Amino acid sequence: MNDYQERLTKQLLDINDQVSYQQALTWVELLWEDFEATYAKAGYKYAGEEMTSRVVSQWIDNHGKSLHEFLANNPKYEHLLKQQDKFH
Repeated sequence: MNDYQERLTKQLLDINDQVSYQQALTWVELLWEDFEATYAKAGYKYAGEEMTSRVVSQWIDNHGKSLHEFLANNPKYEHLLKQQDKFH
């Protein structure tokens, strides 16, 4: 894992105590991939990890406190974010 994703995982854990380390990491990976895929589909050139990190960080700031509630409305992602031990 790169330093950006590790830092974003810690950022999410700092604002949401309802997710385990593994769940936070999975969220970061999903958000990261979603941004990069959407950006590419829109026809933009790859802007690099720093740009992706800034966008994901902003998403975490805006929505991180309630990300654990996502599964209630989106059960198709349950296998990715299934509740795991909250120990690191």
